[in-house]
Amino acid sequence: MRDVIPTGMTRESVFLFERMAEASFAPLRARAGRRVLDLATGIGQDAACVAGSGAFVVGLEPSGRMTALARLAASERPGPQPHFVRGWGDVLPFASGSFDAVFCKGSLDHFDKPRQALAEMARVTAPAGRVVLAIANFESLACRVSRAWDELREVWLAQPLPRGRRLYDVPHDHFTRYELGLMQEQVAEVVELERVEGVSLGWGFPGWNRLLERMPEAAAHAALQGLDRLARVMPWFADVVVLSGRPRRSAIASA
Repeated sequence: MRDVIPTGMTRESVFLFERMAEASFAPLRARAGRRVLDLATGIGQDAACVAGSGAFVVGLEPSGRMTALARLAASERPGPQPHFVRGWGDVLPFASGSFDAVFCKGSLDHFDKPRQALAEMARVTAPAGRVVLAIANFESLACRVSRAWDELREVWLAQPLPRGRRLYDVPHDHFTRYELGLMQEQVAEVVELERVEGVSLGWGFPGWNRLLERMPEAAAHAALQGLDRLARVMPWFADVVVLSGRPRRSAIASA
């Protein structure tokens, strides 16, 4: 479970996840009573957050263990709660146009059929609704610089690299290595993109977190905010990219 639920959070990770949530939830804020699907909900923390804003939320998750944890956590929380359903993202068990919004935060690269899952997201979203995705960028500035530095050390300086996965390596439980161009290509097939926003810059870069931890909290936060502002206008360098838009009519018509 350490791969899914971090046992500790650094300043840069806290900032990244908070900004990722903020950017993902912004397109979902509309009238109260809206219907929202959280695809690959995990333990349901994002679904609960959106439900707390007045939406009717369904969290869909293929893992029985995760679904059980989500329901347990929901039973211990006061206020409006999501409804949790087990199912697969590429065959959604919902009628076309069932939701005012569908969001998938940090999970699309885990899907073995991402294009089919994207088509399903567009299908179950109402024509005037929104599809929102937050996807890790494996061509971020931090990944590029880390890869170049490792190549310099290994090839030119003949220094052996430490064992283990490098920042720019896709984890074993990811099926797709996304960068901005591939994200836009796949999502635009079924979504009329209205917004492409970069989130955070420099996450995971060697030594960066140690430097942040030594800085005063206010200075560290200011540095993270400044880099995040750059990421918003340069999403190809960002650590995470949030894409959103309305479902294409062709995607709805083919449902």
